[in-house]
Amino acid sequence: MPRTVWSGAISFGLVTVPINVVSATEDHSLRFHQYHLEDMGRVRVRKFCEAEDREVRNDEIGKGYQLTKEQVIPISDDELRDLPLPTAKAIEIEAFVPLQSVDPIRIGEGYYLQPSGQVAHKPYKLLAQALGRSAKVAVAKYAWSGRERLGLLRVRDDVIVLHAMHWPDEVRDPSELLPPPVELSDEEIEGALALMDSMTREDLEGAEFQDTYTEALEQIIEAKREHREPPALPEPEGEPGQIVDLMAALTQSVRKARADRGEDADVHDMPKKKTTKKQPARKTAAKKAPGRKPRRSA
Repeated sequence: MPRTVWSGAISFGLVTVPINVVSATEDHSLRFHQYHLEDMGRVRVRKFCEAEDREVRNDEIGKGYQLTKEQVIPISDDELRDLPLPTAKAIEIEAFVPLQSVDPIRIGEGYYLQPSGQVAHKPYKLLAQALGRSAKVAVAKYAWSGRERLGLLRVRDDVIVLHAMHWPDEVRDPSELLPPPVELSDEEIEGALALMDSMTREDLEGAEFQDTYTEALEQIIEAKREHREPPALPEPEGEPGQIVDLMAALTQSVRKARADRGEDADVHDMPKKKTTKKQPARKTAAKKAPGRKPRRSA
């Protein structure tokens, strides 16, 4: 069982549910340390105090907020834990909303909420079943690690899950990343939909969704441990080139996706790109915009 990362309660109106928070995910990535290549000695980062120019122990280190260049305000872990906020001790549910109304970019790390003690069993199950029947999610506030956060509560296999959420002002505006305006034909859009249909799955089970990067690293480490050559990487099927004909690329992609799934690779229902003859634009006399009078300065 994973360790408890936070203990408190869910506040649901006048109903209180004591809970323990545990991580819902595991990271199976391989970890690397830094070594001196000449003798493979471990390279470590040491913590030095700038004022005394000496290495300090972990129990000598605390948190601080730099108010000015010369003044730092120390903040202890006890002060952060005892913040004068109702969310410092409880996950306060503020509202219930449809999941579709929450932008996925705001949803972050997930945690399982475990009922704490016999007294929590009934209200915990009540909230879980109410969330399941309503098809809604709860939006709540809570305070961890010196800051108040926004969270989303949902149910997974009868267990309440808390997802950390970003505040609205923490999400960057993507408008500056938009490409310049382009025209797309109905045939091109239908071709993209046909490709999506050929790649549609009912679930995320299968070899396509396994961590092949970590598997390849493990093979390299095992080969080096046995003093043999690492396995050769498979050759790519083809180098990606510049798209000249978008419809041709879509048709070829649909054919390949169907062949990979063992289906009929012939594409019978892909729309053909229509060519329409443009009519010459009528010449119209340009109207001269009336000039604006200069504003008088006060």
